[in-house]
Amino acid sequence: MMWAGRLIAVMFILHANMLADWKWNNQQDSVNLKNETFTAKVIRIIDGDTMEVLYKNTPVKVRLAHIDCPEKRGSQPFGSNSKKALSDLCFGQDVVVYGEKYDRYHRLIATVMNNKKQIVNQEMIKQGMAWHFKKYSTDAIYANLELQARKNKIGLWKDSNPIPPWQWRKPKFRNALIR
Repeated sequence: MMWAGRLIAVMFILHANMLADWKWNNQQDSVNLKNETFTAKVIRIIDGDTMEVLYKNTPVKVRLAHIDCPEKRGSQPFGSNSKKALSDLCFGQDVVVYGEKYDRYHRLIATVMNNKKQIVNQEMIKQGMAWHFKKYSTDAIYANLELQARKNKIGLWKDSNPIPPWQWRKPKFRNALIR
């Protein structure tokens, strides 16, 4: 009898995965924003480098290009500050999104301009709320903005030894900090 419960659980998981794949494929068929520029309303701030916008009544997750912010998950220092900074820059606004491509998590990698004509990605670095994500970006503007923020000890650069999010995400690194 126990096998019947397990079978039902497996069938439920398979159904949920198929439904999620169907939803993703249908969204992509109707709205492919790779290499597109469009205006949308920011409806949710997920963390310092990820937001959700509403475009043609469809929610679209946007990952800010060129930057990587401290993690909210795992309580990385400045994680909540970076989320608030992004919210202050654009939440509730109609923004211009310059879509580039989709990442493996189906988020649109993009540059975003707010209603003050500020490039939000660059503002996050200027405010010391993000690193230039050199693994995915060679843009000299972002590198120089990070150097200025470091030099002036703005935001996370006030910390004597800020840990980049790509290191923080590694479980071995975080476990070593806890010990």
